[in-house]
Amino acid sequence: MRIALVHDYIKEYGGAERVLEALHGIWPDAPIFTTVYLPEFLGPHKERFRDWDIRTSFMQYLPLKAKLISPFRLVAPLVFKTFDFSQFDVVIVSATGAYVKKFKVQNSKFKIITYCHTPARYLYGFATAREWKKNILIRVLGEIANHFLRLIDFKSSQNVDYFIANSKNVAERIKKFYRKDSTVIYPPVDMKDTKILRYKDIKKGNYFLAGGRLARPKHIDLIVDACHKLNIPLKVFGRGFGDADIKDQISKIKNTNKKSNIEYLGEVTDEEKLELMRNARAYIFAAEDEDFGITPVEAISVGTPVIAYKSGGVVESVIEGKTGLFFDELTVENLSKAMKQFNNLTINSTDCINQAQKFSKERFKKEIKEFVESKIKHDS
Repeated sequence: MRIALVHDYIKEYGGAERVLEALHGIWPDAPIFTTVYLPEFLGPHKERFRDWDIRTSFMQYLPLKAKLISPFRLVAPLVFKTFDFSQFDVVIVSATGAYVKKFKVQNSKFKIITYCHTPARYLYGFATAREWKKNILIRVLGEIANHFLRLIDFKSSQNVDYFIANSKNVAERIKKFYRKDSTVIYPPVDMKDTKILRYKDIKKGNYFLAGGRLARPKHIDLIVDACHKLNIPLKVFGRGFGDADIKDQISKIKNTNKKSNIEYLGEVTDEEKLELMRNARAYIFAAEDEDFGITPVEAISVGTPVIAYKSGGVVESVIEGKTGLFFDELTVENLSKAMKQFNNLTINSTDCINQAQKFSKERFKKEIKEFVESKIKHDS
């Protein structure tokens, strides 16, 4: 069975790239087709992709390509149409909605299986990394373009033979926007470094932790403000579109309060991240309409509870009162209230780790492989 893997672009290492890495682990000889590959932006994670067979589009050779990824989404369906997948039996896509469904399918018999992280957020009204609607001209032009892109997106989605959703939350979006059914297979979380320990046996630090892909919908700024208000130590890790704003926010706090215990760590390795999570009192997650949310699962996988905004896929992984605590409004006051409530909450690390096992990488690989093989067998 000849398999090709497809990913929208490779510029940063987040949850979507972890899925791609796990897929590559199942089919290591499968080539990866993508619009652009920018290892210089991957930091400590670039070694993960070193020996892969990565095949890029013409966009790879354009100047300023790193800054033009967002505008390129307007022509992304056409970009992926330039790839020829006729030599493959199965094309497995790991991406958001509009990017990669318009393939060159004439006279081809290959099957398209899409692992959908979400229908494109910018097309369907969900919070995005860039606040493009602030500029009136860009907003008007963007809404006009999005109208036609939604039509293309829907038509393209009908080329997909089988959808896999990364959460029940995303499965509902696929049904709503594409009128297609999907199978839920939760994304992979690496459990190899976790140990079953009781909460009392873990030496916790006195700090809270936040981070990951630093983008506007993650609301890291709100977490910083809440911890500053409560004078609670906070460590922030990661990078992304919003890292400059977060660094500036923390710098201003430190300039006005020399005793502030809020610090920005930048991008960290997986080992450093797990150590930070293992020693934190809790991991704070304030993402808005999150598709699934891998970092909360990583936190509970090392016995650390989660304080999360009750929105999106995180409600499928965190159990209220058992592995964490939810807050209902994206305000400093509401998060502060939840953090105070957390002080009276008793969490057992074994409950956290047991819950995290439902999202292991081994489970993901098994379910994906069985799904692909069953569909190919059914259609043969």
